Amino acid sequence: MLTAETFTRFPAQMWDRVLGKVRGAAVFMDPSSVESLHWSGGGAALLGAGARSLRLLCGSTGAAAGRNEEQDDHGTRAVFVVSTMLKGRTWDAIRDVVTRSHFQHCTVFCSVQLECSSGPEQLEEALCGWMEMVEEDQLEDQPQSYSAEVLHVPLGFTSVSDQLLLLPAHAHLFPLLPPDLEAINAQRPEKKRFCSLVDVDLHSLPTELQMEIRSLALALNSLFEATGTREESFAVGPMSRIIAGELANHPQAKNRRKTAQSKASIIFLDRTMDLTGAVGHHGDNLVEKILTVLDPLPGHVTDVKVDMLELTNLQRTHSPLAPGCLAPGCLAQPPSSTARALWEAMLTSKHKEGVMEVRRQLVEAASKEKLPLKMSLGRVTPEQLGSYIQLFRSNWGALESHCGVLQLALATAQTLRHPTGPARWDACLACERLLLQALGDSDFPSVLRQLLLLVKPQREEVECGPEELLLLLVYLYSLRQGGVPEEEAEELEKVERDLIGALTLLITSETELSPMLQKLTGCVRVDQLTIQSVHSTIQDVFETLRGLSSSREHLKQLHTVYTASDGVHQATYRPFLRQLLDEVFRSDRQECPDIEHMSGGLTDLLKTGFSMFMKVTRPHPTDHPLLLLFLVGGVTPSELRLIREVVSAHKPGTQVLALSSRMLRPLDIPELLFCTQRLLPASAV
Repeated sequence: MLTAETFTRFPAQMWDRVLGKVRGAAVFMDPSSVESLHWSGGGAALLGAGARSLRLLCGSTGAAAGRNEEQDDHGTRAVFVVSTMLKGRTWDAIRDVVTRSHFQHCTVFCSVQLECSSGPEQLEEALCGWMEMVEEDQLEDQPQSYSAEVLHVPLGFTSVSDQLLLLPAHAHLFPLLPPDLEAINAQRPEKKRFCSLVDVDLHSLPTELQMEIRSLALALNSLFEATGTREESFAVGPMSRIIAGELANHPQAKNRRKTAQSKASIIFLDRTMDLTGAVGHHGDNLVEKILTVLDPLPGHVTDVKVDMLELTNLQRTHSPLAPGCLAPGCLAQPPSSTARALWEAMLTSKHKEGVMEVRRQLVEAASKEKLPLKMSLGRVTPEQLGSYIQLFRSNWGALESHCGVLQLALATAQTLRHPTGPARWDACLACERLLLQALGDSDFPSVLRQLLLLVKPQREEVECGPEELLLLLVYLYSLRQGGVPEEEAEELEKVERDLIGALTLLITSETELSPMLQKLTGCVRVDQLTIQSVHSTIQDVFETLRGLSSSREHLKQLHTVYTASDGVHQATYRPFLRQLLDEVFRSDRQECPDIEHMSGGLTDLLKTGFSMFMKVTRPHPTDHPLLLLFLVGGVTPSELRLIREVVSAHKPGTQVLALSSRMLRPLDIPELLFCTQRLLPASAV
């Protein structure tokens, strides 16, 4: 029987194929492949399988491996692992390494199916030619034999949780918005321009985005092929419709569905249907706060840096050399079953329950090691967690046995005692609640005007800065739905002008630019900013924001996530994902007009046609015991818990596995909206 576990085991099974080829080899990997491996054993798995070295493949600056460094009984070997097509910059980077080294055998693992690239035989010939060229230049009197193999192994998936698969290579893929429609139409004849994003098809998109979507569809096809799955695809949103259509109609997918024995449903959902939940701070989840407060792990989209100094006898210093002396910890702990169970609890439970489970695991670990533990009940504090963690310091046996749990506990303690993170979270939450109620009592321009009161250039640490204000703007514009009444249009335009000016002054008055503001403005230092450039940037931000309010206008039923106060009950935000799942799991199985079944061929078309004359049962997402939910543009930890709660309430026997391109923290959304070229997803500005 097909289960969610069948899919969550898949990434580790694919990496086992790589591990069988790395003995004695220098291994080169691109960043997305590194992140995929990170949650499936990490570099330790490669080194444990016999790899001689592990290096990042990131362009023409990568170091080459010399003859003496990588020589073994089988000759000099290299293994390359890449998540993109074998062409362009990726192929150039491989050539650069090979032509600067002395390899006799090269193996290239490509996550993208080779039918998208040049034929494997041509690529293997090219690799052999490069290796031979190096030897001819330097060792003419020692003829050698050279071999190469290019293999497709779907390594793009990473199992972050028992209920979540991510595809790091597609982390910057995000649903399109009205400003993108204008850019698409600008390249088309006037008579063939699209009226809405719903009308856009795959072939009208830029070539780079077409390749990205095809690559994603092929990755999903590889997953279904390996698990023997025949899927029924459904879509909600313009981008989801394009992706689901490409998967449904791809020749390889059609052939697979003819013979696949197991069945599952998959719903593709555009993140832009609801950005309020993605930027909001109402999610009562420990992992969501950890991801928000701690700095990202360099080169990774999903993980964070955990300061490990507390587990050593080193002294904290402000020396610029200090950060490189101690490797950071992280959240990914695949080798430890205990740590992975703790991670699952932190990810899918409420904040308080997650913190208590961290304490319980620390107490249990200390008891096993017979450490001098002083028990204390009541509320869990960061000081209490810190005192338990200190017990393991310099006890190398205990550190090695419980390293995974200790890293998760450190991440929790460092988040709880962060000097500004929790206070800013609470400040944003308070503002969101006030705006939510105000939206029902006042018109939209009046609600926006309240944000002007928060713009204070000389702000205190816990007050709203530019980043928090951008989050609140996204929160409001996504919460609101529909056009502006005529009588409000002029006032709204005036308020937006005032906000643009206030945000411009606020950003230019900052003493230091955060990473997000650096991406937004294109400047690293404040002295590089000009009033004119920042003003133009914020104008573009508001153009994008206006498009958010029309993201659900094409829907017939699920067109709002806001319920105004009725005098008895307060105004509420109702997550789009909850509404969608409520419709999917209705006991009467009534069809929701907004969940579009993507036809997989002539048979489905005939069914649709015959249904006008006779009763034909259309496919329904709950037809099969396994439902895959693909959120295009990212998923939050709070939404994972929401999925579990809704399914448990409606249909406990159904398994739901979430898939997405990334796990989101609130500040990811402004970056994806305002700092990333959605029509060129591989290029972040």
